[in-house]
Amino acid sequence: MTVASDDRECWFLTGSQHLYGQETLEQVQRQSAEVVARLDAAAEVGARVVAKPVLTSSDAIRRVCLEANADDSCLGVIVWMHTFSPAKAWIHGLKALSKPLLHFHTQANLSLPWDTIDMDFMNLNQSAHGDREFGYMATRMGIRRKTVVGHVSDQRVRERIGSWVRAAAGWREGQRLRVVRFGDNMRDVAVTDGDRVEAQIRFGWSVQTHGINDLVSSIDAAPEAEVARTAAAYEREYRVDPALASGGDRQQSLQAAAKIEVGLRSFLEEGEFTAFTTNFEDLGGLAQLPGIAPQRLMADGYGFGAEGDWKTAALLRVIKVMAAGSPGGTSFMEDYTYHFGPGEPVVLGAHMLEICPSIAAEQPSCEIHPLGIGERDDPVRLVFTAAPAPAIVIGILDLGDRFRLVANEIEVIAPPAPLPKLPVARAVWRPAPDLATSAECWITAGGPHHTVLTSAIARESLDDLANIADVELVWIDQTTTAGDFWHRLEWNEASYRARGR
Repeated sequence: MTVASDDRECWFLTGSQHLYGQETLEQVQRQSAEVVARLDAAAEVGARVVAKPVLTSSDAIRRVCLEANADDSCLGVIVWMHTFSPAKAWIHGLKALSKPLLHFHTQANLSLPWDTIDMDFMNLNQSAHGDREFGYMATRMGIRRKTVVGHVSDQRVRERIGSWVRAAAGWREGQRLRVVRFGDNMRDVAVTDGDRVEAQIRFGWSVQTHGINDLVSSIDAAPEAEVARTAAAYEREYRVDPALASGGDRQQSLQAAAKIEVGLRSFLEEGEFTAFTTNFEDLGGLAQLPGIAPQRLMADGYGFGAEGDWKTAALLRVIKVMAAGSPGGTSFMEDYTYHFGPGEPVVLGAHMLEICPSIAAEQPSCEIHPLGIGERDDPVRLVFTAAPAPAIVIGILDLGDRFRLVANEIEVIAPPAPLPKLPVARAVWRPAPDLATSAECWITAGGPHHTVLTSAIARESLDDLANIADVELVWIDQTTTAGDFWHRLEWNEASYRARGR
């Protein structure tokens, strides 16, 4: 499976009225089509933008909103009040609309024709107050939306629209996302558990459970030819330990790992699952804890969570979809241990095995080492160091009455020293504003130890996703202080309780 970015479509709805005559409406349609054409051609937007006829009546607006809801290819709608579109006409449509909404406050002309401007021009180009009328109604109705202001020729404007498009794609993915848990959560662990029914209500995520031996049956049925092709791909794509390579004394372990990948991939495809979890406490008939298989599946766009962490698995899949086509990588991650000094304090992130090679700085090496837990054969895994880059780590937690996203801006850096004896993939990063403040705020917010690390999406896209989902999001960044962060959480608590959430 790969993450597709070519099925993204947004509908462009232009509001107007008949007050100024048919000739004006025809001008509105032409100018709207010109704006759409520029958005549609813009790489920054990242979706097809489809023009709909100019909307002048309540019934037409309601119908196109219902059509958008029913069209699976439609990520969301972009609206623009070209002239003065009386906002009462939008009430029924906005009440019916279930897709994400972006309000584009723009105008056809970049500059005013100062020496020729007349009332005909003024009547045609009055978005400056037409969009305020729409904004009032959307606010009055409590409609969640993003507002972008500026001319279509401005790259930053197109980038902001593209940020929303990525979030809308992530939201759509959530509505059809299926997570499979192989076994349950790690025993007695709290933060990886949660309310799966509420997650489906809030985000659309369907979380299913299968016994680990259901997976074992799929692995046992893996075709030998496909296993051989997968093992050969390991030797072709990675620096393989000679002991694992063809003719090596541990080549059977590589074959066993390839068989796990083939069986796991088949199980996911047949069940239409795009995210999954494993648990080292529940391995059933598995020969080894899956290592390279989850790593390669994540690289193909699947979500993953260790120890039964279905929330992180689903979030990873959503972020993978949002990041499609962008440079950078996205991986399952865990804050594992700290370097407090000497020198700059940093975080060493890793996991037992399962870090996605999309964040690797170099060609991964395929290695085999003892694990020490799980009581199975030594697992095969990819070992590498993450590429230096600005990034974000994101965690999701269930507070009982709502979900919360916690995000920290970070800088992934090269390790301060070699790590010759660490046999797992890893990332070293400098959290903003510093390690002590970051960790204090993260723990105060109840942030989980499993996260999604991404260098492939910008902060604004995550803000847009939280806005669409109506879910709490708190940021830890260069401006954060522990005291202000604590007060922010208190205000959020009061706000959500006042809203009955």
